[in-house]
Amino acid sequence: MSEYEAFQHGKPRFDQNTFSGRFRHFLDVIDPSTLFVSERRLQESVELLDRFKQGTLPPGVTDAQLWQAQKIKQAIIHPDTGEKILMPFRMSGFIPFGTPVVVGLLLPNQTLVSTIFWQGLNQSHNACVNYSNRNASKPAPASKFFQGYLGAVTSAVSIAVGLNVLIQKSSRFSPTTRLLVQRFIPFPAVATANVCNVVLMRHSELSEGISVLDDNGNVVGSSKVAAKHALLETALTRVVMPMPILMLPPIIMAALEKLPLLQRRRRLVLPVHSLVCLAAFGLALPLAISLFPQMSQISVNHLEPEIAMATDCKVVTYNKGL
Repeated sequence: MSEYEAFQHGKPRFDQNTFSGRFRHFLDVIDPSTLFVSERRLQESVELLDRFKQGTLPPGVTDAQLWQAQKIKQAIIHPDTGEKILMPFRMSGFIPFGTPVVVGLLLPNQTLVSTIFWQGLNQSHNACVNYSNRNASKPAPASKFFQGYLGAVTSAVSIAVGLNVLIQKSSRFSPTTRLLVQRFIPFPAVATANVCNVVLMRHSELSEGISVLDDNGNVVGSSKVAAKHALLETALTRVVMPMPILMLPPIIMAALEKLPLLQRRRRLVLPVHSLVCLAAFGLALPLAISLFPQMSQISVNHLEPEIAMATDCKVVTYNKGL
């Protein structure tokens, strides 16, 4: 039996009704190999998909080639705008470009300046990723982006610095315990700021709504209810995602740093720390974004009356963003 099922244009290759299907789908979405796709290969993929829609495929084209072409297009081109997403802000670039920031966030003995720098850099990257992978069915001014960015950076820095100051002033902790606790500070700061980032960056969707589609992919109308669902689902993934990324490495490194090898060769601590962060990031990202399908469905009975009146479909689809 072929590994590839019959190609369906615009449809995920794996079943989106199961977690395992979504997990396999998003492993494709975050595959860093798509970062190295040339412009020529991208255009060939787009043309192949266009010819499939027109029914003019050349003989010998396989389902595997069509699925690969769709994977490349979806990794690079935004589904709503049709424009290329900048490499550092694609989901396939999230781990390669985000891991150095995670390593910086989890460095021990952070100073006030380094805390502000790494938290600010992390939220800058997150803001650009959120904006680049947003639901763009409705145009939004650039001012909304800057409001969200400033709000996220302010919340992240405030929480991280505030917790650091509290721990430094606490007399209950021994120096060793204080160092260990400080390593866990990035999680509440990042998780809270991630939610602020998503809500502030995309709050215009709540007032203007997002497009909902029928079974044929036609726009039925704009729904504020669907926008609330989209933002809630995205915010939840942004809370779940940093859990393993920011909580597993401190636990693992606390154990590894007791090993004789790392006791003798302190220069190895940073490379080992980086590998642990990379592994945690590689695990957390597909798990978190697999919680919900990107193209989510909702019953028209839960939407505005005008949406229900505009279609015969019982269920409509919306792009929740990533």
